[in-house]
Amino acid sequence: MKGIILAGGSGSRLSPSTDSINKHLLAVYDKPMIYYPLSVLMLGGIKEIMIISTPEAKPRFEELLGDGSSLGITLKYSEQKQPNGIPEALTLSKHFLKNDAVTLILGDNIFYGQGFTTLLRHALRNHKHATIFGYRVKDPGRFGVVEFDHRQKAISLEEKPEEPRSDFAVTGLYIYDNQAVKLANTLKPSARGELEITDLNKAYLRRGQLDVELLGRGFAWMDAGTHESLFDASEFVKITQQRQGFKLACLEEIAYYLGYISREQLYKKGKAMKKNDYGAYLLEIADRKHTQQYWDTIDRNPMLGLVE
Repeated sequence: MKGIILAGGSGSRLSPSTDSINKHLLAVYDKPMIYYPLSVLMLGGIKEIMIISTPEAKPRFEELLGDGSSLGITLKYSEQKQPNGIPEALTLSKHFLKNDAVTLILGDNIFYGQGFTTLLRHALRNHKHATIFGYRVKDPGRFGVVEFDHRQKAISLEEKPEEPRSDFAVTGLYIYDNQAVKLANTLKPSARGELEITDLNKAYLRRGQLDVELLGRGFAWMDAGTHESLFDASEFVKITQQRQGFKLACLEEIAYYLGYISREQLYKKGKAMKKNDYGAYLLEIADRKHTQQYWDTIDRNPMLGLVE
C-alpha cells in the first residue's frame, strides 16, 4: 500500500492568504496543514508517500519535509500544473504506484476521533477494491453524498444533490486497488472542466466494488479550505491539545511510537526547536519513562491520541 497527498490547487477560497503561499503550508494552529493528512497515512502504516503540489510550491514542501528519512518514511514529490481534479493525482503517480494499491487523501482534510487509527487500519486491512469514508452532516446537499445498504456497500453516489438520499457526506480519504490509475484514465472532465472523484467512485460502484466505512459519533472531519473552516480547525486543535495535553498530528511523535526513529533522533528534533512549545513537547516525550505503559493507560492501542 502506498499513499498520495494531493496538495495542489490554486487556493483561491483562501485568497489573499494564499496569493504567495500554498494553502497546505498555512498553519492549522501550531503546525502546517500538510502535517494532518500526512499523519493519517503514517498512522495507517503507510511508509511510501507521494505529495503532489503545484510547481511553485513543490520546492517548499521538499524544504519542509525532505525525503522523509527524518521520519523513517519515504517521500516523493510530483507536480500538478493545473487544478484538473482529484483523479489526476492517480495518473500523475502511475510510475510511483506501479501495481500497488493506494490511499489517497486531500491535503486540507483533518480527521479526529477516538479509535480513528484502529478504524483506518481495519479498513486498509480489509479493503478489496475501493473504500470511501462517510461522515454524517446536517447539510448533505453541500457535499458528495453516499447511500449504502446494511452491509455498508454503496448503493448510490450523488454530487451536491437537491434531495439527498442519505445524510452521509464522502470525505477526502479514499482507498483504491491497482485498477485506480486505469479507471482514472477513462474519465472525462465535468462541466466545470475537471476530473471528478465522484465519477471514479461511480466506476467502482457500477462494478459492485465500492465499500463504505462510517465515521460515527465522536469523530470530527474538517475541510480547512476556507477562511472560516481554517479558523475553526485551528481553534479545534488548540482547545483539544490544551485540554488533553497531547499534540494532534505530531509527525515526530508518530514516527517514534511506530519505531521509525530512535529516542535519540526524537531528542535531536526537539532540541532544534526547544524554544517553542512544539520542540518542548518532543523533548518531554523523549525524556518520558515507561512510554509504552503510559500510552496503554489511555487505550489498548498505543497509537491512539497521535492523530486524535
